[in-house]
Amino acid sequence: MQESSPSSAEPQTDTAEAAATSVEAAAEASNTEALLVQEGDIAGDYLERLLDLLDYDGDIDLDVEAGRAVVSIDGGDDLEKLVGGRGQVLEALQELTRLAVQQETGVRSRLMLDVAGWRAGRRRELTELGRSTAEGVLETGKEARLRPMTPFERKIIHDAVAAVDGVHSESEGEEPNRKVVVFKS
Repeated sequence: MQESSPSSAEPQTDTAEAAATSVEAAAEASNTEALLVQEGDIAGDYLERLLDLLDYDGDIDLDVEAGRAVVSIDGGDDLEKLVGGRGQVLEALQELTRLAVQQETGVRSRLMLDVAGWRAGRRRELTELGRSTAEGVLETGKEARLRPMTPFERKIIHDAVAAVDGVHSESEGEEPNRKVVVFKS
């Protein structure tokens, strides 16, 4: 009587498991994408009602980027009022929109809101600030402390500093006075 070797069955099992895992990962990614699109739709409806109540004009654009729903409002004359000084009104509006999504879905949203291209412009400014600060620290060897920033702003600075060899950054302090410090490595 001949025994079958356990190792001969393993490759088939491993291949089947890998295929099942691949299918599950694709289904999970598809479900995640669908949930993010749903978040964007809910946020878009909420913001559309808000714009109507305020009698503001604006076009709402929905997208999914980097694993989060992104909603942009552009095109209206009064939209700068929805940004406020240093984006404070925008931050508050984003939180209200996230709460509206959470109320409907039951899940905490990481939705990102941009109004009148303010975040996109701020991202460019902060990227340049992070890069130039990192280069200055590299040149002088002295650490640099930036002014307090929102989590959104700090993330952009950290990403810009990480792109420069020979320096690194850390956040210090407590909200709302949390700031980025850049050090020579």
